[in-house]
Amino acid sequence: MKETRLLLSFLITTSTLTFLSSCSDDKEVKETYNLEEKEDAFGKANDVFTAEEWYPGGELGTTTKRSYSAPAPAVDQLADGQERFKHGEDFFEHLYTLNTEPRKGLGPAWVRSSCIHCHPGYGHGKRQEQYRANEIGNGYLLVIYHNQDGPIGTDGKPAYTKNSYISEVTGMPQTQAMAPFTPPIDENQIKIEWKKVTEMPSGLSMTFADGESYELIYPEVTIPQTAFNTNPKPENYEVRLESTIGIYGTGLLDAITDEDMEAQWRNESPYVELNPAMWDKANNKFAASAYYSAAYNDLGKHRGDHGPVKRFTYAMTRGSLQDGAGANAIWNITNVTRSDRHFLYTTPAWAKAQSEDPNVIKYIKENGASEQSLLHPYYADGSDAQIAARVNELLGVNSIAKKETFDKHLFKDGKEEMSDLDYYDFMIWHRGLAVPAARNLDDPQVQQGKKLFAQIGCTRCHRPSWKTGSDDYWVDASIKAYCKEKGLDPQKSLPRFANQTIWPYTDMVQHRLFMKNDIRTGWCRTTPLWGRGLSLRLTGAEDRLHDCRARNEVEAIMWHGYSKDSDAYSTVEAFYKLSKAERDALVKFLRAI
Repeated sequence: MKETRLLLSFLITTSTLTFLSSCSDDKEVKETYNLEEKEDAFGKANDVFTAEEWYPGGELGTTTKRSYSAPAPAVDQLADGQERFKHGEDFFEHLYTLNTEPRKGLGPAWVRSSCIHCHPGYGHGKRQEQYRANEIGNGYLLVIYHNQDGPIGTDGKPAYTKNSYISEVTGMPQTQAMAPFTPPIDENQIKIEWKKVTEMPSGLSMTFADGESYELIYPEVTIPQTAFNTNPKPENYEVRLESTIGIYGTGLLDAITDEDMEAQWRNESPYVELNPAMWDKANNKFAASAYYSAAYNDLGKHRGDHGPVKRFTYAMTRGSLQDGAGANAIWNITNVTRSDRHFLYTTPAWAKAQSEDPNVIKYIKENGASEQSLLHPYYADGSDAQIAARVNELLGVNSIAKKETFDKHLFKDGKEEMSDLDYYDFMIWHRGLAVPAARNLDDPQVQQGKKLFAQIGCTRCHRPSWKTGSDDYWVDASIKAYCKEKGLDPQKSLPRFANQTIWPYTDMVQHRLFMKNDIRTGWCRTTPLWGRGLSLRLTGAEDRLHDCRARNEVEAIMWHGYSKDSDAYSTVEAFYKLSKAERDALVKFLRAI
């Protein structure tokens, strides 16, 4: 059985490498990535757009190439910026392995073996019919959470609370593992069904007055309890999908000040209900839980007595790009360790189940004696009992509190799997990704679309522009350590986007749409719209919303009006009443910005 797993792993890796290689050598893809802007009106103001709006990321954050992968001009302000950007890009684009530097890590369990698996063409994930970790374009993360409060314990508190993630698997659940371990979830048992909406609870017809109709679909995802290789197995849970979003321009969002974000939330608070986990309605300010902190890092006092405001991910769980979506993902998606993440991304329930699997013990006993074996740390004295105990101990090293065990058994040759230098360059790349320039802003239909976008109220949530602050970003311990070693100032060593007028079309606020099979908790940050019009051209798909249920702009808009309780219902009702020509103009505007 293990030999079959190893062969499959090899074949999958080999086929994936072949795919990536063929992509990188494809002439058409290269030309698409490097297509220069040739519009005569580019950069010129007109009656509807300012000259600035051609540069959604400002002068320091916009590329005139139609690309999601180009470096921002801010990269050139760093010494060796381009060279470091390209080195960092390498960690995003290529496969991680079990034991080959510089991209080794993966074991003992992982979500994906590369970043680009989830971000095809650096963009949004693609809609999937089935969940397969090795499918290029599958940007889905499994969101497995309790659908109700757990039973009350002796302390009078529930064992778990409604909407909390199950504890048996990691928050980003893994479906891959190194032999002989079985992955926390058997992905072959995951079922994704796409269902059609037959009528809108809001009462809006699924046919516009001019006769054009639209169709809405949504995923229903199930994972049977038998798919969990954990002890205990989870109970009372539901599953949702969350797809990746584009990663370009995130450095610019990091440069928006906490004070400006708080002002935006305050401005909206009289008109809509805001997430109480983020907004203290009684005191008209951010709640204490709106500020990000991380126990393994010194994030807690970046802004005086608290960390930065949470702003990244749909659920707004991360407060700094340097500890945000990409910085976190390069660690927990691939399970690679680094100096500020000196532990594994695993759970005790998975460790216990593996230690109780006789096939796991037998395989380690037969293959773990050699010090050169990846399984040697689990071998102990070679007895069944000691191997089982060691497996349980080591697979459960999932916090900095277990550093001593990690250092004793898993920290080989005094080297992290990802060095401080490699992570530093990775963050130069991540923070330095430019927003593509706007297109066709001199087109009368695009200009009409912009006017309609504002008239029907889309800008209430999709706020067009922001002005960044001084961009005194937070720096993680890993980059600080590298800069200290090289005598560099960490506050001047990453791309900075100070005082830029940017056009992301987001209010950085969470809203509720009350969709069928909605996102976990119902609260979702308004997604930036910049650059999305290039998605089909650059990624081969233009799926939208958090689980890719919308296949085009009209479907995305109409999902905002699925329920009359939606924060955007009145706006969608206005869109619904537009003529066909007006709807087309609004969509063309969305594809231009």
